[in-house]
Amino acid sequence: MIAGGFGAGKTTAVGAVSEITPLSTEEYLTEAGADVDSLDGVETKQTTTVAFDFGRLSLPDPLEPLELFLFGAPGQDRFVDLWYDLARGAVGAVVLVDTRRLEGSFTPISFFEDIGLPFLVAVNQFDGAHRYHPEQVRTALELSTSVPVITCDARDPNHVAGALLTLVDHAESAPADTGRLASPTTLQDA
Repeated sequence: MIAGGFGAGKTTAVGAVSEITPLSTEEYLTEAGADVDSLDGVETKQTTTVAFDFGRLSLPDPLEPLELFLFGAPGQDRFVDLWYDLARGAVGAVVLVDTRRLEGSFTPISFFEDIGLPFLVAVNQFDGAHRYHPEQVRTALELSTSVPVITCDARDPNHVAGALLTLVDHAESAPADTGRLASPTTLQDA
């Protein structure tokens, strides 16, 4: 699962790395959503995900080939109920963070902590945005040292694939959690 706040780059990340034409549910922003979809910091944004994005990435590792089904979650808090469905059976989540709008990161991080799903934070390197060291981001987000924090350019397929591989490694080594969505799913089953 790829999650994050509104405008953090989730649709871009799925599109950058998917080996199939991604399914996207992008719709134009309207005046009706102006009160709930703040464009501060992303004034040029014209569309938003209204359900989810879907893509696929095959990793032909000779020891452990993987086929990842990628679900990009909508970023607005009003879609949290859908996140439960997208997270069910997931190996883990990449939480994309936009340091220009850090407050949008707290809901997805809390969500994955609450349900016990392994996750990592990928700081999306937007053009013109100040670059923070991952440990500064960890401190600002009050993350445990067990949560990987990496940098990423959501437009770059190699960066996104690297984030997903880091997530898989993290999920394989994460202790079992008894969160609400915890299940006997294994990486092979997922």
